Amino acid sequence: MRSEASIEIQGPIDEIFRITTEDVAAWSRTVIEDKVIEEHPGVVGTKFHVVTQENDQRMEFEGVVTRFEPPLAHGSFLTGKLFDIDVAYLFEELSPDQTRVHQISEVHGKGWFRLLLKVVKFFAADAGNGAALEELRRLKSYCERQPSEKGEVSSSAHDSE
Repeated sequence: MRSEASIEIQGPIDEIFRITTEDVAAWSRTVIEDKVIEEHPGVVGTKFHVVTQENDQRMEFEGVVTRFEPPLAHGSFLTGKLFDIDVAYLFEELSPDQTRVHQISEVHGKGWFRLLLKVVKFFAADAGNGAALEELRRLKSYCERQPSEKGEVSSSAHDSE
């Protein structure tokens, strides 16, 4: 099942890229823990452990960075018990202080969960796109609340709430 979403965020592309890739547990609704377990030179191949929680259901994933092209693209592949997730973030500089973030994810079910995904494919696709957009809205809110270089909070942070 594939989902996609995009959002425009006030902030320079380098900073938005850094926050998106390094502070996941701080801005994500579902990720509650994200820990590097094996670093690789050049970042691609770096392994990490992720814990998610949604609707009181806790899941753990082992991940690997598959793409690292700062500040334009980042990708990773997460392996879990019920499903695997292939996720990519693409970044576009709209202006020196405006960045578009595009998230693309593909869920690959395992066993009975793969069959369930096929059955609910059409309904789940809309839900997946909505969940991806909600995650990006949380990223936007988090990024726009971060102090600027002058130590001030971006004025647009309050506009998005």
